[in-house]
Amino acid sequence: MNLFITLVFIMLTIFTFSFMKKLYNRFTYPLLVPIFTSSLFIVCFLFLFKVPYDTYMSGGKWIAQLLGPAVVALAIPLFDHREVLKKNLGSILLSVFVGAIVGICSGLFLGLLFRLNEELIFSLAPKSVTTPIAMDISEMSGGSATLAAVYVMIAGISGAMFGPYLLSFFNIQHPISKGIGFGTASHGIGTARALEIGSVEGAISSISMTLSAIMTSIFCPLILSFI
Repeated sequence: MNLFITLVFIMLTIFTFSFMKKLYNRFTYPLLVPIFTSSLFIVCFLFLFKVPYDTYMSGGKWIAQLLGPAVVALAIPLFDHREVLKKNLGSILLSVFVGAIVGICSGLFLGLLFRLNEELIFSLAPKSVTTPIAMDISEMSGGSATLAAVYVMIAGISGAMFGPYLLSFFNIQHPISKGIGFGTASHGIGTARALEIGSVEGAISSISMTLSAIMTSIFCPLILSFI
């Protein structure tokens, strides 16, 4: 019985994402980005049928295990475009540094503007890096790891949804600039979106995501210590 439930939720997740991806390919509207619509559908399904999250994750955890190999696979576009990386390393480092600082400070500014308590502010500050790092930074600083994970998902999904339109609005056309924007602001989800745009964008986004995580791990606790 447990094996059957596991297979049901694995197939539910795969079929939902496949269907939402086909829907998005036909109607390229920002709110129809597959990562958003798939998550929304599954959340509604679990809520409607009163399925516990732990029950869903009996199957979902096997898909989550693929995240590691998927991240490692990002080394392929990095290797393919290694000359581009070498040529533009200085610009990438500077841009990611600025982006990481802006990401931290924007969260702090919003938290202070809306007079959130310290726990919420410290959970919001590392929103632009990948989930495990954001959770660790938040906990070390006095925030909530759970809230940090939620803010990271919001940042990633919103970046994937609206990033291309913001880049177009500001007339940002260079593939390196696009890659830095997605990787620095929207971590893994943004990198997946960048790969859909082009291999150069995906490669730059993956290295930007990594550099942003390192820089945020160093500077976020320092900045939060002054709050």
